[in-house]
This record gives sequence, structure tokens and C-alpha cells, in this order.
Amino acid sequence: MVKKSFKSKNKKKIGFKQFLKRTWRFIWEDDSLLSWIVNVVLAFILIKFIVYPGLGFALSTSHPIVAVVSGSMEHDEGNFDNWWDSAAECPQECTQEQWYSHLGISKQEFREFSFKNGFNKGDIMLLKGTKTKNINVGDVIVFQSSLKREPIIHRVVEINDEGSLIFETKGDNNAMKGGIDKNIHENNVIGKAVLRIPYLGWVKIGFVSLLKVIGINIS
Repeated sequence: MVKKSFKSKNKKKIGFKQFLKRTWRFIWEDDSLLSWIVNVVLAFILIKFIVYPGLGFALSTSHPIVAVVSGSMEHDEGNFDNWWDSAAECPQECTQEQWYSHLGISKQEFREFSFKNGFNKGDIMLLKGTKTKNINVGDVIVFQSSLKREPIIHRVVEINDEGSLIFETKGDNNAMKGGIDKNIHENNVIGKAVLRIPYLGWVKIGFVSLLKVIGINIS
């Protein structure tokens, strides 16, 4: 009975090892469509449940990485000077220079802001959680608005202290502030943008668009 039990356990160990080897080969060496699908699913699980939370913990924010899904921060004119002279509303038509000058922000001051040349749809932005008292005019923040489900990434243009800090923002490519940019309570600030990675966000945008085409909405 003892020998039989030992053999049975040994066979189970060998069988489990063989299963692991077959699984490893299937994932990393097999070129079949099913293997590719499994790889994509595993990569999604790894990023979603390990890499993303780990980065969030390290950077002290619930959204350490965001994909830019709109053109509201783009500088279409191709260079800073052309963008600075482009159209805005104050509330009548004027230039970006006149719009920011109304808030006491000069051209030279804007040149010293982070991401002074904006960024584009499809970029990835790395965020860092920070105390709202350390956020300054000119910083790019991600925040939650009651008017929109998805987080918004815009530039801070005003800060008001009303017991709690209240932020006003504007997309560089927008002619004026929208409703989502006004009266942003400090508790709704998710993080401050610290690094831009061009184009990589198109992977997420394309993946989400594909899922919507087949009837799956993950937003």
C-alpha cells in the first residue's frame, strides 16, 4: 500500500510537470491564433492587475497612466509662436495671447510651463499624485468632472482658495474654458502629468474602439 501510494504521488508530480511544460510551450512557442489570443489576455491581466496597480502605488495616484483621447491639448499651428497667436474667445474673438494675458499669464511665463507645446491625441501621460497645494498655475492635471464620465486632462489657469482649493483649467487647443473646466474641487484632482510618451496611447484607443465595434463597452 505504501509503495502504491508513493508511485501514485510520483505520477501526479510528473503529470503536473508535463502539464506546465506543455502550457509554457503553448504560450511562448506556439504560433497558433489561440496562442496569440491567450498571450493578449495574459498581457491584459498582467498590466491591469499587477503593473497598473503597482505604478499607482508607487506614484500615489489611482490613475498612474492615461491615454489622451481628444485633441484639446494639441498645438495645431506647429510651433509655440503660431499657437500663441491663434484664435481664442475673450468672450469675443481674440488670440491665445490676449486670453492668457487677461489672467496675468505672459508669453514668457507660459514658455516655462510643463508641456508648453501641448500634447496630442494618442499620447500616453504618466501621472503622479501630489498634494493639491503643490499644484501651480501652468501644471497639467487630470481631474474628474461631474459633467463627464471619463477623467479630463487640461492645464491649470487659475487657483482659488475658498477654504478648499478650487481649480480652473483650459485645454490649450480650446478657444475658451468649457463647463468641465470650472470650479474643480481639490478632491476631484487625480494627479499631475509628469511625463509624455508619444503615440503609445493609440494602442488603447484602437483596442477600445474595436471592442465597441463588436458590442463591448469597457469605458
